[in-house]
Amino acid sequence: MTEAIISLETVNPIEFFGVNNSKFDILKQKFPLLKILSRGSQIKLAGQPEEVANAQLKISQVIKYLERNGHLSENYFADILGDDNDKSFLHEEKSGNDIIVFGPNGRVIRAKTQNQKLLANVSEKNDVIFAVGPAGTGKTYTAVALAVRALKNKAVRKIILTRPAVEAGESLGFLPGDLKDKIDPYLRPLYDALDDMIPSDKLNYYMANRIIEIAPLAYMRGRTLDNAFIILDEAQNATDLQLKMFLTRIGASAKAIITGDLTQVDLPKNQKSGLVKATRILSQIEGIAYIQLDEADVVRHRLVKNIIRAYDKDQEREEAKEKENKERFKKLKEQREAEQ
Repeated sequence: MTEAIISLETVNPIEFFGVNNSKFDILKQKFPLLKILSRGSQIKLAGQPEEVANAQLKISQVIKYLERNGHLSENYFADILGDDNDKSFLHEEKSGNDIIVFGPNGRVIRAKTQNQKLLANVSEKNDVIFAVGPAGTGKTYTAVALAVRALKNKAVRKIILTRPAVEAGESLGFLPGDLKDKIDPYLRPLYDALDDMIPSDKLNYYMANRIIEIAPLAYMRGRTLDNAFIILDEAQNATDLQLKMFLTRIGASAKAIITGDLTQVDLPKNQKSGLVKATRILSQIEGIAYIQLDEADVVRHRLVKNIIRAYDKDQEREEAKEKENKERFKKLKEQREAEQ
């Protein structure tokens, strides 16, 4: 039996333990073989030497993160302590390396995971980037942050944000108002991201003067998008022709990020997502980068990762079952032909 005491004097204990000890409960769940006690600004560990050493290492990483950032969500707390894939964090990076842009009231917008950091890095060297991954991985948010940074640094004159206005089981017709009122709900995630990064008065000015433009993908047809940072969000809902149309709108001094989640295609069954083909045939072209985000990049509630894993496993089972049925049908067909 080994014991160790860890001091939290350099961080806010409330940020470490969480409201009603919510994070402390996560800590105990991650290390069930240890006896873990909290005493003021100290944590006492008792258990087998290897378990104690591992917990000390993980807790020290949490402390370093809090020393640098001041705040740590439950999601990140759980990941640092014991994620299967530790690439989710940049806690070993030098301070400031992951900052993308500063929002209102000094709010810091960071690349929070390794793949988000990779997305930020490749955007410096490539003019077209495909960022593909499941919900909650920060694809859109990071892309918008990069666009806002480019605008603030005067690398571009405007930002253009677009998405396919594809119905996800609902009908546009029932929504009240004119076309803009009907389309806006589909573009709300883009507005939300901008609200986090630009003061409301300045954002209203940018929108009124079309320095920032948010529009459905169909509105891009026939245009040349130059001196702009362009983001095509939810690209899995763009058809092959629509995606080709968008990509051929990009002007000589423009940069584009295309984001999408291939597990959430809302197109009719008789239409294929253009994102699948585009990533397959374009990702090897120089100047075009492809970033694959995964469950390790999820920055929403910590349960979202488990939800994604459950759906992935279910899909794998369905695909295996379908493959087995096809093979069985093929054998039966071969037997019948042989009998004839």
